[in-house]
Amino acid sequence: MLRNAIPEALRTALKDQDKRAVSTVRLIMAALKDRDIAARGKGNTDGVGDDEILQMLQTMVKQRRDSIEMYEKGGRLELAEQEGEEIAIIERFLPQQLGDGEIGAAVDQVIADVGAGGLKDMGNVMGALRERYAGQMDFGKASALVKEKLGAG
Repeated sequence: MLRNAIPEALRTALKDQDKRAVSTVRLIMAALKDRDIAARGKGNTDGVGDDEILQMLQTMVKQRRDSIEMYEKGGRLELAEQEGEEIAIIERFLPQQLGDGEIGAAVDQVIADVGAGGLKDMGNVMGALRERYAGQMDFGKASALVKEKLGAG
């Protein structure tokens, strides 16, 4: 369970004196705590589930990729490198990511399973993809693919 793996990773990073890992895992724990507090306001006293934690981690990776792009454009390569190191640490908690071909196959399968016939079904397809492949794919790529396939139909 991810909820237990995160504090364990912090203990390991502290023991190994890995400053980057310590700060990154603390950021993950703070973001998780924020999500748990928000969930309590909605009546969920157990905290968020693994699927929401995976979504949070993917968002953190995406934010860092965006930052890397901006830092590289601004010539701040040392900051881009730090963001890259943080991505590697965050990705330790994510399952193996699907490649482009696997994303395409998953999209085709879900479109068939949902019986999607046009763009009006995009929400259903994306919902099913998020449910089945939480933390395993880049949903930005998947969304573009779904739009392309449903728009052509």
